[in-house]
Amino acid sequence: MMKQNRVDRVMAALKDMGLSQMLIVDPMSIYYLTGVYVAPFERFYGLYLREDGKHVYFLNRLFHVPEDVGIEKVWYSDTDPAAELVAERLDHNSPLGVDKDLRAAFLLPLMEKKAASGFVNASIAIDRTRGVKDAEEQELMRAASRINDQAMEKFKELIHEGVTEKEAADQMLKIYQDLGADGYSFEPLVAFGANAADPHHMPDDTAVKPGDCVLFDVGCLKDGYCSDMTRTFYFKEVSEGRRRIYETVRSANEAAIAKIRPGVPLSELDGTARNLIAKEGYGDYFTHRLGHFIGLSEHEYGDVSSASDWKAEPGMIFSIEPGIYLPGDTGVRVEDLVLVTEDGCEVLNHYPKTLEVIG
Repeated sequence: MMKQNRVDRVMAALKDMGLSQMLIVDPMSIYYLTGVYVAPFERFYGLYLREDGKHVYFLNRLFHVPEDVGIEKVWYSDTDPAAELVAERLDHNSPLGVDKDLRAAFLLPLMEKKAASGFVNASIAIDRTRGVKDAEEQELMRAASRINDQAMEKFKELIHEGVTEKEAADQMLKIYQDLGADGYSFEPLVAFGANAADPHHMPDDTAVKPGDCVLFDVGCLKDGYCSDMTRTFYFKEVSEGRRRIYETVRSANEAAIAKIRPGVPLSELDGTARNLIAKEGYGDYFTHRLGHFIGLSEHEYGDVSSASDWKAEPGMIFSIEPGIYLPGDTGVRVEDLVLVTEDGCEVLNHYPKTLEVIG
């Protein structure tokens, strides 16, 4: 059934943009508004919203959806002209907000038919709405992160002399499922030693050695919502130099989190972590933004970076994940998800951040 409160929030955002109608094609955004998920592949799939509430759901006959979703359904077959069916329902005298994911194969025919008085990229209306989680979503995000905390405790037990990154990663899905997760929110990143200097290193046949860092960037999916957390351990021993790097990253994580409250620019959070790392002499080795938004997708629209012009709002959930990456040596990242509250923030991850030497 349609999630009316979410639809109302999207419509209010469209009104602020001077729009009275929008065509949404992103399957995850449609799921967010309807509770129905369809993987359309190459076929057209769309949800048409309009200010009078006479919304329309466009569906290929191959798709399976519940009988009653609370709005009109328009079905078409592979041999039907989908663009014409959509054009018939649009308000030709008003501009149409379009989803940034609307393919040219469908958008151009609508433009050629003058199906609206203009076409505007209106994705920000739903992207910003999805960026602020309602109470139901917040609880689902907490649940996914609780499983991630429990999984992290078990993941570090996978590390022993001679184990490879890939051997450890291959055991993670079962651990998640045994804890009640539905699967991964993304493929786990497991990196030992110098491999951790690549922030997106994928597990390979590298075996762990004493003194290596052991970086786990992992997340699970539970009831449609994602978790994401990074913890960095050291195997058997840790040098003083690497301990200093770790403590610098942890301090940057905690300093940024301490500043979170409604109204604080997200760019300020990035600057807080980045300046602390730079002060310790590692500024050139923090090579990515501080964080990303997350929810139904592991990376949602919006970020915590120097370029962001957003301010923190209650209900936003995003990552805080500073890192230092020394090529050929080591890499450290400490990542938590945070929920902005009315007077600060709630950290969704509870696995400790004190440096652990394992194995």
